Amino acid sequence: MSAEAVTQFVSVTRTPEQVAEQPFYIPMTGPSARPRRSLKHDDTFIVLDSHGDIGASAGGPDGLFHHDTRYLARLELVLDDLQPLLLGSNLRDDNSALTVDLTNPDIYRQGNLVLQKDLLHVVRTIFLWRGTAYQRIGVQNHGDRRTSFELTLLFGNDFADLFEVRGERRPRRGVGTGRLLGPTDVLFEYRGLDDAERTTGLHFDPRPTRLSVNAATWELDLEPHQAKSLFVAVSCNRPLAEKPVRFFPGLLAHRREMRQSTMGAASIETSNNIFNEVLCQAMADLNMLMTETPQGRYPYAGIPWYSTTFGRDGLITALQMLWVDPRIAKGVLRRLAHFQAAAVDPLADAAPGKILHEMRGGEMAALGEVPFAHYYGSVDSTALFVLLAGSYFERTGDEATLIELWPAIEAGLAWIDGPGDPDQDGFVEYQRATEKGLANQGWKDSYDAIFHADGRLAEGNIALAEVQGYVFAAKQLAARCALRLGKPDRVRKLKAEARALAEHFEQAFWCEELGTYALALDGKKRPCKVRTSNAGQILFSGMVREDRARLVAADLMRPHFFSGWGIRTVAQGEVRYNPMSYHDGSIWPHDNALIALGLARYGLKHSVAHVFKGLFDAATYMDLRRLPELFCGFRREKRRGPTLYPVACAPQAWASATPFTLLEAALGLEFDVARGEIRLRNPHLPAFLNEVILRDLRLGESSVDLRVSRHGDDVALEVLRTRGQIQVSIVLAR
Repeated sequence: MSAEAVTQFVSVTRTPEQVAEQPFYIPMTGPSARPRRSLKHDDTFIVLDSHGDIGASAGGPDGLFHHDTRYLARLELVLDDLQPLLLGSNLRDDNSALTVDLTNPDIYRQGNLVLQKDLLHVVRTIFLWRGTAYQRIGVQNHGDRRTSFELTLLFGNDFADLFEVRGERRPRRGVGTGRLLGPTDVLFEYRGLDDAERTTGLHFDPRPTRLSVNAATWELDLEPHQAKSLFVAVSCNRPLAEKPVRFFPGLLAHRREMRQSTMGAASIETSNNIFNEVLCQAMADLNMLMTETPQGRYPYAGIPWYSTTFGRDGLITALQMLWVDPRIAKGVLRRLAHFQAAAVDPLADAAPGKILHEMRGGEMAALGEVPFAHYYGSVDSTALFVLLAGSYFERTGDEATLIELWPAIEAGLAWIDGPGDPDQDGFVEYQRATEKGLANQGWKDSYDAIFHADGRLAEGNIALAEVQGYVFAAKQLAARCALRLGKPDRVRKLKAEARALAEHFEQAFWCEELGTYALALDGKKRPCKVRTSNAGQILFSGMVREDRARLVAADLMRPHFFSGWGIRTVAQGEVRYNPMSYHDGSIWPHDNALIALGLARYGLKHSVAHVFKGLFDAATYMDLRRLPELFCGFRREKRRGPTLYPVACAPQAWASATPFTLLEAALGLEFDVARGEIRLRNPHLPAFLNEVILRDLRLGESSVDLRVSRHGDDVALEVLRTRGQIQVSIVLAR
């Protein structure tokens, strides 16, 4: 992904011209007047403000979006041409609906007060299901006399491509029109330059008193305490002859589907009620981001800018949630295998065997105005694909899926050893094939994220530190898969390649003067000697020597890295350090989660607890207890929360998965399908958790409920219930 706010660096600055040249930059021109709320169902999402309006205030990415196109740009409610007053705005705990409570302001006509404020209660209930946004507007008169007023919905559309909404300029657009289809329906139509027809249908019930192509008005007369309901359904590409389902049957069906989709995942309950809220919000967000695809359920990356299939994001999210629900990984792997590149395409940064970075369904992608229709400019997705496939098999023993995926695994390994290593020096590297592509192609993909100690940007074929770790882990896991499939020659080769990579990496990336690993090697094999969190992700792979792993870990916990809320992407004191930047000093929850898994791998559980507590404390300050994509890296201060990043996605898949990953790292969960055993390796709960209960934790066809209780630095394990043949044990050693 590539997004960042306008920033200034301490020692290295950007000119306005440099900012303007950055492709796919997301501008932030000013604050939004109202907080935003999001709902999503499959390939459709909606961004509304706290009043339940779309487009009523400037500064936000409002709209109803479907397949990367905005299908409604305005939907604003007014009473007698006045904005109502906000009482409250709440998402349901399961993210199935948004409820907004409003009341009337003082309403004057010809200088006379005709309706005193706070007499009308207006409740807007909004949900999204199967390409349609449904809304019920309930109005009740709490006054002691009859009242008359007008309620109007103002609406409009532009069929803007998502990249236009993000700020991209287009010299030409298609043609849009709006027309009435009768007394209850309005249709917006758009024929794009890609020759695709897109339609938005609005259906009102009951029939409005007045209806135009931009407004629906009801003249309402309510007796004391009388209530009335109005309904509107906004549908994307619905056939003209097909009416949307009615509001309440649709809402019940939507909630039933949401409940069914979460059945089969492990559930978690802890002694800390606030952390329970964090977990519940995270699971609800992940469930909302899940999208039914022909290959299985896939976690879309985030709202609003990344609500689509992203390879890296889906793979890491599935890896984070593997212990809770391995079915996510199966859907991710099958979908990415289906779209694995089969040919060389420079415009798409594609080569045979490479795994998808991003796919888009909008007009600009179809026309090639942005290169993301099927875009493969990601240096790490292929190794992560192989890594996840091996991890999924070890977690589940699902040999049928392994056999299905094996050709894609082998193709990915061939890309790693071939086009992924263009100079054949043993390291996977990237350089964009065209100027249209992403300049940086690791997870830190903003243009200035990879740099030398003096601030110069790295150039040429760039080898990122953490990517080599992913490759190492991928080959180790692929070797174990090959063993299961009866391929001994492949096992030996993969193991030897992994060993050679680890040795070569230590020689090329270790910086003795820093006591950590270089961020990257540039095209001339010069190390970028910068302290970054990338070194922490190498621990996750298990590739590095134990003595050096402990040095890296110790450095990550020092104040120049650890802000009190989490580990920064770049250490304070580095020339491009900026706590307000996207990748050069901010804090990313998923980055901290992977680092925590690495700390746990090397037995550093007290450091895991430290990271765990910092991010938990941060979540307690966040809206809805929801960890965002990232937040600023300013030092923690007493009695105030963390500083937010202005255009961070929330919800965002790998951020939502982070609390589960931190719990996995703390408990040291390991799954051994062959032995029918779940192990807790060196479990250590942070001080804010006295007890954790896991229910329906599955291993093969069996499952277990268990309780872990903290007693100082020790824990006690109690098996509450088992179903099938399963064992649970604690291992107090590496």
